[in-house]
Amino acid sequence: MALEQLSTNKVFDGQLVKYRFKSAALGGLNAQFNLFVPANASEANKVPLLTYLSGLTCTEDNAAQKGNFFGAAAKEGIAILFPDTSPRGAGIEGETDSWDFGVGAGFYVNATHPKWSKHYNMLTHVTIELPQVLEAAALPLDFSRQSIFGHSMGGHGALTLYLNSILSGVKQYRSVSAFAPIANPINCPWGQKAFNGYLQGGIEEAKDKYDATELIKKLNKAPVHILVDYGTADNFYKSGQLLPENFLKAARDAGYDEVQVRVRSQDGYDHSYYFMSTFGADHVHFHANFLKA
Repeated sequence: MALEQLSTNKVFDGQLVKYRFKSAALGGLNAQFNLFVPANASEANKVPLLTYLSGLTCTEDNAAQKGNFFGAAAKEGIAILFPDTSPRGAGIEGETDSWDFGVGAGFYVNATHPKWSKHYNMLTHVTIELPQVLEAAALPLDFSRQSIFGHSMGGHGALTLYLNSILSGVKQYRSVSAFAPIANPINCPWGQKAFNGYLQGGIEEAKDKYDATELIKKLNKAPVHILVDYGTADNFYKSGQLLPENFLKAARDAGYDEVQVRVRSQDGYDHSYYFMSTFGADHVHFHANFLKA
């Protein structure tokens, strides 16, 4: 799993480096990711790691270029990891037929349907493989201090990876935030299409593992730190793909108040990077409260 460095760019006195490696989790395919390391990071001063999960059709580059995260991350002394959104080059029949399933749309699950299970294992890739690869490369990162955030499909991924890490007792991530997440995917077309494709057990299997609205009901008031923003002018919100109110209701019904689970509707904002870049620094500072505690 040797890392190959593809490019590097100085940004806010830190470095954004693009890497490639052969991914065992993704069935031996090449995988790429971006990593921002702030200027204050060193072997003597390892910095916390914030993982960002992108949305449908994106690569590891979109949010790195347009998310407006690096100024805040540099100020707080936090590294940010940008994985890709799916395997690339598996050659599975149908994987490039639609924009919301297959390539660019891995949904951060481990596929159990035999057609997809060799390659489509983004859950393992993000939570286990990438931290191991980074640690083996002796980069100045403190893996005891991790948090996670994401947008749309990546917001779904961030919420479910965070909640599952609490339910499993691993507690890999200290906090989670999401921009316009697919918050109740078993009840929306995007999620139903993904789960019925990737998972042998379809929606029933997803209900136990991959739906934030279902998972938060199971926590028994375990401490959480959750921030969600969505825009009222988001067409995907208006068409019922995101369902943040369902997540908020489940959180309140489970006994969580607005300090622990904060869901904010942002008036007039849409689903784009204009929305994300407006609140990007806010989310980085939110995570700093817990990563630097």
